[in-house]
Order: sequence, then C-alpha cells, then structure tokens
Amino acid sequence: MRSSLRLLNNASKVIDKYSLYVPKDGVFPKGFQVASTATGVKKNGSLDLGIIKNINTSRPSNAAAVFTTNKFKAAPVLVSKKVLEVTSGKGINAIVINSGCANAVTGDVGLKDANEMINLVNENMKNKDSTLVMSTGVIGQRLQMDKISKGIKDIFSQDKFGDDFNSWLNVAKSICTTDTFPKIVSSKFKLPDGKEYTLTGMAKGAGMICPNMATLLGYIITDLPIESKALQQMLRYATNRSFNCISVDGDMSTNDTISMIANGAIDIPEITISSAEYQQIQSQVTAFAQQLAQLVVRDGEGSTKFVTINVNNSLNFEDANKIAKTISNSMLVKTALYGQDANWGRILCAIGYTELTDLKSLDINKINVSFVATDNSEPNELKLIVNGVPQLDIDETFASKLLSLDDLEISINLGTGKETAKFWTCDLSHEYVTINGDYRS
Repeated sequence: MRSSLRLLNNASKVIDKYSLYVPKDGVFPKGFQVASTATGVKKNGSLDLGIIKNINTSRPSNAAAVFTTNKFKAAPVLVSKKVLEVTSGKGINAIVINSGCANAVTGDVGLKDANEMINLVNENMKNKDSTLVMSTGVIGQRLQMDKISKGIKDIFSQDKFGDDFNSWLNVAKSICTTDTFPKIVSSKFKLPDGKEYTLTGMAKGAGMICPNMATLLGYIITDLPIESKALQQMLRYATNRSFNCISVDGDMSTNDTISMIANGAIDIPEITISSAEYQQIQSQVTAFAQQLAQLVVRDGEGSTKFVTINVNNSLNFEDANKIAKTISNSMLVKTALYGQDANWGRILCAIGYTELTDLKSLDINKINVSFVATDNSEPNELKLIVNGVPQLDIDETFASKLLSLDDLEISINLGTGKETAKFWTCDLSHEYVTINGDYRS
C-alpha cells in the first residue's frame, strides 16, 4: 500500500519546468544573429528549423564539435565531421538545425539531403564550406526537403534574423522534440584584464540520454577569438565533464552533437592552448556546459527527480567516473528512486559490477554510501553503508522524506584515493514508457 501511495504521489507531481528553468531575458555574444521558422515538418506546426550565423567580419570564425560514438551515425553527423576535417574548423560561420526528422539511417539520400541544407545556407552566406548541419527527431525517415529548403530560403529572403532574446529563445524552441521546455543559458565572464566575453548555450534532449554522449544536440556560442585546435581541446574537455556525465535512460542516439563556434568579435589576441587565459576560459566553458547539460537531465522524459551521483576518494578519476556512470544507468536504481525506496542494495550491486580500470579502486571494507538532501534540511544525510558495513536499522520515515525531494544526491566515498567524479541522472517512471511507446504517432 505504501508503495502504491508513493507512485500516486509521483504521478500527480506537476512541476512547471518552463517557468522554473527558462530565462526571461539574456545576454548574447557579439556578431551573431539567429532565426527560426515552422516549415511544416512537425505535425503540430511548431518551430522546426533554426539557423545561427556569424556576421562579424573582423577575423575568421572557428568551430569545433564532439559527435556521437554510435556506429550508425546520422547523415548530418557524417557531413558536419567532413566539413570540420576539410576546413580544420576554420571559417565556420553558420549552423543549420532541423527537428522532427533525424535524417538517420537514410543512406546516400540522407547524405544528399544534409549537403543540400548546407549548400543552401552557404549560398546565402556567400561562403564555401562554412556551415555545419544537425538534425533531430524520428530515425529512419527521409527529410521533407521541399519544406526544409523553402524554410531556409524564406529565412534569408525575408531576413528573419535577429539578435534579441526572443530570436535566441525561438531557435532553442525550434530544436525541441519531446522536450518539455527549451534549454538556453547565457552568461558574461571576465578575463584577467577586465574584458568581458559572452557564452550562450542551447541544447535539446529529454530521452535517449546515455553517457558518451547523451542523445542531444548542443551549441555553445562565444564572441572570444579561440584558435581552432584550442577550441576543439577545450570543447572535448568540457564535454567529458558535462554532456558525457548525464544519463536518463541508457540509450545512445545516432545524432548526438555538441558544437562550439568562436567568432572573435571581442578584440583580444587569439586564445591558444599556451595562452595565459586558456585554463581559466576552459574552466568557465566547462562549468557553463555542466549547467546546460543538467537542464537535459531535469527534462528527462517522465522524470520526477534530479539526482547527483557524487563519487569521492577514488584511486583514479577513470574508475570514479565509471562507477558514477554505472549507477546513473542502472534501471533498478532509477525505478527505486521513482518509488522512493531506499534500496541501497541496488546501488551497491551497480558499484560491484562496474568494469573498473584498477580493481584496487574498490575496497568493500572501506566504501561508504549515503543519500544526501539538497534542501539545506537537518539532518541532511542518511547513511546506508559505513566502512563496508550495511546499516540494517535504516529510518524508513527519514528515507521517505529524503527520497520525496525533487533534487537528491547519492554520495559514494570509496576511501581508496583522492580523485572525484560526478554524474547527473534522474528516476525512471511509468510516464517514460507512455512517451516512448507512441513516439512516432
């Protein structure tokens, strides 16, 4: 009976995520304009095509991207990778994105369609090899190129571009599929010399989210001048600590892409890997990417909880990361969290079957596991395992209180070293099955 009541409480929990997580204004990088439109690809007539373009001509714009590791890479992934290889990431001035159809597992016709999208934007930008393309939506269907081509042409011919908040927000809306809210973050940062630069990020994703990478599209735009090799290294570092550290359901998409464009509208010397400011900017980009990635988890399909997996005092980072990832992907852990069941055995089981790099990373006599509240309440911790010893007299009332929180932390102290790793995940509910059972209809 208690379990049934918990499920009913979860099912009736309604969070207005739009008003909670979507900003009402923002700051945006210099020298960029964006546009969006509804081409009719989506059945509900909502926005489904977006374009981001650089209009700064004072110096070349550079780009970098991290792509899915899925063997069945979608056509836009393959085409964008080729563009970056041909250009070495230099001179990239636009991104075109469509939603409603992933253009994945579509063979040669899919490659033709992705290239057509790029060529249409290049023609209007009057630049060759200057555009990346991304797509998201249903796999195994061909793009409706008559609608998409018309949409691209209309955006340019009618000059729908803008640099205001609503223009950026609408682009974030245009890339959504099962998302319940558009994901957009923007912030200003200061360099040591006092000069300011801006980061704006957008992402889409709510399901098929699995580490390495999450099933999503993400874009980070900045007005800094960053050399292409430095940009690629910076983005990969940030992605490995953000978008590669989130999990909703353990499925990896064919289209995952995180890209970054730096147009150099801020008048400072180009940032290279050896620049004094490089480490600071990399840290700022990483924290920014984490903020954006966490929004994807908060929008997990059917989820009711945002859960931080915090692994401390590991012998090495790789094993701390693997343990956090394994717990995040465990269906049994996720369902126990949804049912508000303090079933620490499932957490311990996931830790135990993690494929570690070094077996010395895990000592069953030193491990500590706890649930930790994130609402500043006292007491805020429920100890489940203490120095390898299970706590058999758990306060179930306190456990229910902790597990009813929207935000929760699972803390694991391995006691074998000094390295740490974090993952962000969510619970798994009946609603997830409902959403994905009829996704195409």
